[in-house]
Amino acid sequence: MRICLVGSSRYPIRDPFAGGLEALTYTLARELTRRGHEVTLFAAPGSDTNLGVRMLPLAEFVPSVASMADRHAPSAEWMAEHHAYLDLMLTLARKGAREFDLVHNNSLHHLPVAMAPSLPVPVLTTLHTPPVPWLESALALATTNTAFTAVSSFTARSWSHLVTSTTVRNGVDLDEWSSGPGGESAVWSGRLVPEKAPHHAIDACRRAGIPLVLAGPLHDRDYFRDVVEPRLGGDVHYAGHLRRADLAALVGEAAVAVVTPAWDEPYGLVASEAMACGTPVAGYARGGLPEIVPESAGVLVAPEDVPALAAAITTAAGLDRPAVRSHAEEACGLGRMVDNYEHCYQAVLDRGVAA
Repeated sequence: MRICLVGSSRYPIRDPFAGGLEALTYTLARELTRRGHEVTLFAAPGSDTNLGVRMLPLAEFVPSVASMADRHAPSAEWMAEHHAYLDLMLTLARKGAREFDLVHNNSLHHLPVAMAPSLPVPVLTTLHTPPVPWLESALALATTNTAFTAVSSFTARSWSHLVTSTTVRNGVDLDEWSSGPGGESAVWSGRLVPEKAPHHAIDACRRAGIPLVLAGPLHDRDYFRDVVEPRLGGDVHYAGHLRRADLAALVGEAAVAVVTPAWDEPYGLVASEAMACGTPVAGYARGGLPEIVPESAGVLVAPEDVPALAAAITTAAGLDRPAVRSHAEEACGLGRMVDNYEHCYQAVLDRGVAA
């Protein structure tokens, strides 16, 4: 198939990844290409040119001083995203039928959904987030030429007031995230932002008496400076924003992976990555995490309960690592995810929009 993958216009699709969505887009594009599909990727400048796909250019726009002086003007960042996706969708509307069989939208922007009816090819949108107002508005009007998948049953239910979506859970490359030996420390990985609450992981690990290593990009430097950094030192340190191979090694050498969402995590890719390394998960039972972390592979507790999380860390660290890896092989693999997406692609092409 000739597939146009729509990713983030803000963050490049390259290692080290800005977040789980970028890592997933990279892995999906690479596997689709390996399977013989012709993949074209729309993503931020600086994306990996060695990915083996064609890159669509990102249109740039600088609004006039006069327009931005308007008291209701949005931010320059908002305008840059708006212009990039508007240009993409208008371009696809003009020539999409000649170049692509379908568009797979993995962005969080509303325009690829809102403008899907204008395209001469079907659009499959994967819902990577709980409901947000700008996407709700677009989905409320998305009546033709579009179908939806969701990264968890939780996320599918969250959007069920507007659309019906097929659940296609995320997957990880089981060769890259291979079994590790374990160790004495815990690990926390992801974007260091308030909604991921790494400070809860620090507090819980200290309470449990287990060292902790944090890894990930600093997307909110004020939060890191004010909340996370004062907690560092001694048995807790920040390893930086690591490339995938280094992160996989770190996770594989950990006794337990701590996952602390302070929001309804749509899926929880870091949990799948940990389980693929044989590393048990201790975390909060929020969003999609209860679907992907069974009792054989982790311990989930009520959100915001740091003492319960500390106990979960101790319990999870004692789980059988081969059993954890076995669960990942059965439920979290990249091959399963891409098989499911290929099925959805074909269903969209065969039946118009119903995946």
